[in-house]
Amino acid sequence: MNLTTTLDVDLVAVETTDEVAVLLELTAPTTRRPPATTPRTLQIVLDRSGSMAGDRLDAARQALASLVVRLDPADAFGLVAFDGEVQVTVPAGPLADKPATLAAIRALQPGGMTNLSGGYLRGLQEARRAAAGTGATLLLLSDGHANAGIVDHGRLQAVAATGRREGVTTATVGLGLDYDEALLSALASAGAGGHHFALDGDTAGAALAEEADHLLAQVAQAVSLVIRPAQTVPGFTLWNDLPVSGLDDGVMVELGDFHSGEQRSVLLGFQVPGMPALGAATICELELRWVDLASMAEKVATVPVNVNVVPGDAAAGRVPQAKVRDELAFLQLQRAKREAVERLRGGDAAGGARLMRDAAMAAGAAASPELREEAAVLRAFADDATRDERLAAKSARADWHRKTRRRG
Repeated sequence: MNLTTTLDVDLVAVETTDEVAVLLELTAPTTRRPPATTPRTLQIVLDRSGSMAGDRLDAARQALASLVVRLDPADAFGLVAFDGEVQVTVPAGPLADKPATLAAIRALQPGGMTNLSGGYLRGLQEARRAAAGTGATLLLLSDGHANAGIVDHGRLQAVAATGRREGVTTATVGLGLDYDEALLSALASAGAGGHHFALDGDTAGAALAEEADHLLAQVAQAVSLVIRPAQTVPGFTLWNDLPVSGLDDGVMVELGDFHSGEQRSVLLGFQVPGMPALGAATICELELRWVDLASMAEKVATVPVNVNVVPGDAAAGRVPQAKVRDELAFLQLQRAKREAVERLRGGDAAGGARLMRDAAMAAGAAASPELREEAAVLRAFADDATRDERLAAKSARADWHRKTRRRG
């Protein structure tokens, strides 16, 4: 894992309070899949309630069959299906008998209610059992709302966070226009995985295949970033939407798993107090931890973040780094997108559309092509909101989730 840091400004005036933004760029090594000594664990939790009948369940069965064919016999695979009841269709374990697994997938039939919590909890149990401490990915696919078992979002999000601490990454796929995008996005956020919106069965199959691609190309698991600000630093901001845990001397940010060659960006903002002496000063220490899948060894990299304290006239001539300021503007657009989604979910389609158009207008004249492209994305979501607020809310939330959590 490679970690580089870029400050928007690295010069601060002596005895003057200031703010500094720090862009962290993380890159996983590019490598072929490690040998079969590091098998993967993939646990599927599939909604088979009555609303999945027909094309949706057909597409899900086809996608799961394709996944099984691609997995190595040493990889562990499990399938939990749920409606009002929970069924362990394929007990999680090595794929020694692929024909039997494929037959079990073909035999899936639609049922009744949606006991999402029951299916998810059972899937977590199976994933932990099969992974035996080596980490697992759980993919949850649903087209509805949790209407049986635990339905409270906060409680289910806490379950996903616990699963993440125990080595299980949760990714979710919402199918159609009737699923609860707030719940599935919250599960993926707490579980450090991706959240996808699929309007039809074929798109859902593509989302499952994408997550499987990432799993098969994993090179690092349980990646976390510890941020330890200097004692003199009064506060800092994490601009990305990522799971955070408090520590005695800072915070730990959960980054989840990385696949081969994956690049991500994290943006921090620091309040810098007036420094009394000239010269280099450390405002923060960063500690990156991960499990290298090729060796199954835990690795650590530590990077200090320094500023140069200079006389006021020298600091006055500084030129901010454009890519850091562009990243800040990009993530501010994502926050506007998230707020607009909440308005759409609350029935305020006009307010949500207006918020996205205002944010797009503010960014539309930016020099960065990426910011101009993001402004166009916001305008398109605003147009969607005037025609179908459910479609706009689901599309925009999935887009926000991807761009604030898996940047790059």
